[in-house]
Amino acid sequence: MSELLPLFFLFAMGLSLFVYVILDGFDLGIGLLLPLADEREKDVMIASIGPFWDANETWIVLGVGVLLVAFPHAHGIVLTALYIPVTVMLFGLILRGVAFDFRVKAGDARRALWNRAFFAGSLIASLAQGWMLGSYVTGLQDSGTSLAFAALIALTLPALYAMLGGAWLLIKTEYALFDKAVRWCRVAWLPMGLGLLLVSVATPLVSERIAERWFTLPNAIGLLPIPVSCAIAFGAIGWVLNRPRVLHAGYGALVYVCLVVICLMAAIGLAYSIYPDIVIGRMTLYEAAAATGSLQFVFWGVAVTLPLIAGYTVYVYRVFGGKATDLSYE
Repeated sequence: MSELLPLFFLFAMGLSLFVYVILDGFDLGIGLLLPLADEREKDVMIASIGPFWDANETWIVLGVGVLLVAFPHAHGIVLTALYIPVTVMLFGLILRGVAFDFRVKAGDARRALWNRAFFAGSLIASLAQGWMLGSYVTGLQDSGTSLAFAALIALTLPALYAMLGGAWLLIKTEYALFDKAVRWCRVAWLPMGLGLLLVSVATPLVSERIAERWFTLPNAIGLLPIPVSCAIAFGAIGWVLNRPRVLHAGYGALVYVCLVVICLMAAIGLAYSIYPDIVIGRMTLYEAAAATGSLQFVFWGVAVTLPLIAGYTVYVYRVFGGKATDLSYE
């Protein structure tokens, strides 16, 4: 039991952060795409995420909460090393929240200001999250190579989020905005793929441990389905985006599904690369875990909270399914 509890909490934390990326990722992507739309389309884009964006951010709260209560030693190391980007991310998320509510309530004269604030908050949060991921993968080091890698992922993540946002619009919108979303996805498709390729090449270069795990036999053969499935999903996205009949027949959701597959494979690959470390090269999850008695106590809270949040998320997406309509605060 003492060995299984840290694994449970690691799974809960990883699942929470993965769900956050694929759900709040399209929220952030909508913010990144907002300046490209006209005024009425901006309202529809905001309406498409209105019922979901608060609930989506719950997942990152759960993930960081699990890190704090289950792995307090790692929490101290990670949050200390990432204090500045975490603060920047929180600033961006707060700016998004304020802009979301004020863009209409402040009146037409100030709407453009809050639209820009919503875009800025989305961009700031996206860049900060990419920097945090890059720093974490390199073991929270301060070397020039690590900083360059963190910057690379910081520039890559917004492209992924923009794709998620565009894919979400393919599900939630129609007519002119739908056609614009198709064009936005086509533009973001290649930069996202190039960014992911560069990250995939750079990751083993900045971490000898990750390189050893991926490029030695028989590991390389067993891990082959991960890059192959990512390549197939990436190609499928390009194929669908260039088939207007397929898109207008209601299969735009395939783009979003393929993006989820890419994110899932990336998450599995990262988990394999760093296990059993929770801070790469510095601390395993067993060394970072709280006392067994504490984990047993917290287990019941997480075991109840995780399904409740998942159930609520599914419920909200079912209730507010269908196409988005014009935004209304009445």
